[in-house]
Amino acid sequence: MSQVTTHVLDTAAGRPAAGVAVTLERDDGTVLATGATDADGRVRALGPDRLDPATYRLRFDTAAYLGTRAFFPEVVIVFRVVGDAHHHVPLLLSPFGYSTYRGS
Repeated sequence: MSQVTTHVLDTAAGRPAAGVAVTLERDDGTVLATGATDADGRVRALGPDRLDPATYRLRFDTAAYLGTRAFFPEVVIVFRVVGDAHHHVPLLLSPFGYSTYRGS
């Protein structure tokens, strides 16, 4: 299983956000993996099974999903990997706002 997973929920529509392109990057911009959310809004395998302790970024192409309603055409979440724990990083999305947290 990938050490990093994500889940995108469209809070304005009240449903999962399917088809959102997601990129996992190192802090220096090196792309480690790409994927897209499934019908349940999840990317279940994004990147390697193990990541070195460091700072990483998840980049979400929200413009392609939200279209002209997107005030934030891209959402970038910067987070740290410490140890071998699984890191689930959900994104709650609407046309004019977003929030995130460390999930389980």
